[in-house]
Parts: sequence; C-alpha cells; structure tokens
Amino acid sequence: MRATQYEGNKTFSVLEKEITEPQPSEVRIKVAYVGVCGTDVHIYHGMMDKRVSMPETIGHEMSGVIDAVGAGVTDFSVGEKVVVRPLDDRKVKASDKGFNHICEELKFIGIDSPGAMQQYWNVPAFTLHKLKETTDLKLAALIEPLSVAAHDVRLSGLVEGETAVVLGGGPIGLLVAMVAKETGAQVIISEVNPKRIAKAKELGFDAVSPIDIDLIAYVKEKTDGRLADVVFEVAGVQPALDVMTELAGIRGRIVMVAIHGEKKPVDLFKFFWKELKLIGARVYEKEDYEKSIQLITANELPFEEMITDVQPLSNIQQVFENIDNNPDGLKVLMDCQL
Repeated sequence: MRATQYEGNKTFSVLEKEITEPQPSEVRIKVAYVGVCGTDVHIYHGMMDKRVSMPETIGHEMSGVIDAVGAGVTDFSVGEKVVVRPLDDRKVKASDKGFNHICEELKFIGIDSPGAMQQYWNVPAFTLHKLKETTDLKLAALIEPLSVAAHDVRLSGLVEGETAVVLGGGPIGLLVAMVAKETGAQVIISEVNPKRIAKAKELGFDAVSPIDIDLIAYVKEKTDGRLADVVFEVAGVQPALDVMTELAGIRGRIVMVAIHGEKKPVDLFKFFWKELKLIGARVYEKEDYEKSIQLITANELPFEEMITDVQPLSNIQQVFENIDNNPDGLKVLMDCQL
C-alpha cells in the first residue's frame, strides 16, 4: 500500500508498505479522503517536531470504509462507511472527572501516533463513528473539523434569536458560523483577508473587515446596541483578543476557539463590568461528532463550498507547498486511493 511520512524540514515522502492485519479490538480502514488542517501545516513547518515521532504518517480529518476487523470487534463490519474520532483516551483517570476528551494523558491520533495519510489505516474500534451508506465520503472528511465547530457552539449556549460574532473567517471560523447560523442565531463574521470575506459572503454570511469599518459600531447597529451574545475568538491574534471583550454585550459569552501558545493581554475589567463569561473549548465529544454526522448527512449547509481542492495522496509534498503559497484557500482534501 501507499503511505506518506513526515520526515522533518518541510519534507514528506511517499513509500510502499505492507498492509497489516488489525490487532484485537482494532479495525483496518480503507481511507477515502483526508483533509489537511492547520495542525498538519504546523507539523510541516516544524512547529511540533518535539511531539511528532519522525518519520511519521500524520492526518486525522478523514473518511473511509472498513476493510477488516480484528478479534473481539463486534459492533462494526467490513464495508461500513466510517469516520474516526482521533482521541485515544485509554489512560483516563478519576482526576479527569469523566471529561475523557481533555483527560490529562490524552493522545491525539495522527499526531502522537500514526495517522490517516495512507491507503489503509489500523485504528482502535472505539474511535469509530458509523456513517449512512448514502453519505458522501468527500463531505464526510469535514466531520472532524465540523465537530470542533459543533463543540464550540454547544459550549457557548447559543440559541435562536441571539447574535454571534465570529472573529476569523478561515475554515474553522466558517464552520463555526455555519453551526451557529443553523441554531437560528444572527451571525457576523470579522475577517481581514479580502478573499475570505468574499467567500463568506458567497456562502450567505454577513462578513466585514475590521480594517475597513468600526466593527464595534457595526455590531451595535446590527443589534440595536445590545452587542453580541456570543463571541467566538477563532483568529488567534492580539487584535481579536483586544476587541472580543468590547464586542460582547452584557452577560455575553466569549468562546476561546483559537490556540494561544503564549500568554496574551486580555481586558479583564470588561469581565467584571459586563459580567462576561470566558469559555475554553478544546476538540470535541461524542455528541459533537454525532451532531456533525447529522449535518453532513442532511447536507443542507454549503459544505461543498468548503472544499477548494482535491489532490492525490502521492502529491502530498506539493499539497503542503501549495497551501503555503495560497493561504487564502479553505479545505484541501487528499484522495488516499490515488
């Protein structure tokens, strides 16, 4: 079978490997599509070399079909369409309080262990979610990032009639906006990249640039002065941190979606003055995956528009180079059988 490996120094290789039998409690998946996410790009740039064991096959946004089952697997059968929720929580402890998705010794499959950028992939059966036979496997490769968005919106408590402001109109920001809009909320996207603003408008969103307008005044106008009920900070930059507390109205909720690897200044006075809430959100839980599968199966949101390119797995080096050269794109998929 064909497999890819990250070797460090912005280099991927493509090699032929033996197809291996699944171990007890494992399944072997014939991988259909794998999406390239921001974490994969960070790995490509060497930002996670201390964590990734090189050479390593990466990738976790995937869809596929069960090709074989190991001993003891009774809930899944050959031929079923599936996606993987790539969280290995087998070392959960009592101190984790039952929140397995953020347990202290959580391992992320595709980063801390081999991932999906190969033709066949052996994974623990407990990570699988079944899809319907009619599910489009291209769209199903969006389920993992869509689950991030579903988790963010669920934790925010957003309900119909409220206003949400999404700071950042990249792939995750747009998915957050889609899920937020699906709840019946008014959604405003703030983004500085003109091409991403145009894409968000094309998808039917109210999208503006904080460079070109007074964002706070704009949100006030759209809400009769109430400001946002929920602000999703997806951009991960200081200007977004500066404005998020200004945009949130009285008793507003701010959801921290972006990952900030270093300490950043935040206006804590606004939390006191307006009784704001700051909500941390990390990965997803089982119910978020099921919500995303439901949305992808219904296919009533413009998910197809999120996929900007599909490339053969054998082109992996070119895929990452192209993402560097074209940061305006949204979701690139790799066809793992080509």
